[in-house]
Amino acid sequence: MNWQQHIIPAETSIKEAMGKLDILGLDALLFIHDTKVELIGSITDGDIRRGLLAGFSIEATVVDVCKKNPRFIRENEKSIHKLIEFREKNLKIIPVLAAETNRIIDVINFRLKRSFLPIDAVIMAGGEGQRLRPLTETTPKPLLKVGDKPIIEHTIDRLAFFGLKNLWLSVNYLAEQIEQFVIDKPKDISIRLVKETKPLGTIGSISLIDTFFNDYILLCNSDLLTNVDFEAFFLDFVDTNADLSVVTIPYNVDIPYAVLEVENGLISDFKEKPTYTYYSNGGIYLMKREMLQFIPKSEVFSATDFMSKLIEEKKSVRSYPHYGYWLDIGKHDDFKKAQEDVKLLKF
Repeated sequence: MNWQQHIIPAETSIKEAMGKLDILGLDALLFIHDTKVELIGSITDGDIRRGLLAGFSIEATVVDVCKKNPRFIRENEKSIHKLIEFREKNLKIIPVLAAETNRIIDVINFRLKRSFLPIDAVIMAGGEGQRLRPLTETTPKPLLKVGDKPIIEHTIDRLAFFGLKNLWLSVNYLAEQIEQFVIDKPKDISIRLVKETKPLGTIGSISLIDTFFNDYILLCNSDLLTNVDFEAFFLDFVDTNADLSVVTIPYNVDIPYAVLEVENGLISDFKEKPTYTYYSNGGIYLMKREMLQFIPKSEVFSATDFMSKLIEEKKSVRSYPHYGYWLDIGKHDDFKKAQEDVKLLKF
């Protein structure tokens, strides 16, 4: 649903507002703005009913019967906690105002969107997907369908669900097909393409992007199917003041024997049938925008190169363990598993 259906100018009549509320159905809430699209108030069917009982005509303006000073959030990281508070109080729809003014820039319907994260996202979608041939001989891997939509669309929709507004796709192999996909997709999120003229590794093409809109950048692979909570990921990143955070996937290894700890040939301790937990790279990264200075321009550069560089520079590189669903669709067995999993899980 277009969020602008929830906003009306101050000169709107009560009669006209009643028609708009009727169209919204279950989401019947309107926010009133002035000529600068700044928030004035809100109005519901109940407000109109009380106004009519008080003697106002249906030709009166909505300002006469609206609720003044409705709740809202601003487009910055500090508002996320307030947004969570509103969500937990079961508020249904909240306007988002610009950081410095009361201009309405979005409306969050919690039935359709969970958050409003101040993050730009880059999806790496340029690989050839050789391990999935022959499926990828004429179709780029990100456009292979899992369930009823392409792999990459699952990722885009999840990012949009958490309120991300600006997205770049790094493309190379069969790029024209991904470009057509972007053209055909409804514009509830701004999607731009950045094209590699040569393969630049898993992170190198981000150096080709000249403009970002937020101070935080999310980078992820295009072949992932996951239910990562991006809001929790972001809050952990901010709360720990990380420079780079990597989604990691825990793997438990059970040892069926006692493990001895040996120093200089002497047994100092032992653990009976221990379980060790290791963390693998989940292919999802969140960074402060200033960390881009450590990515060389137009050179082959991998995510592991990037992590090593930041560690060398004494930056805070954090692990964010994800205990939910995660699947890297790299092989035919993974692709087959994804087709079954998508029937059972909501992403």
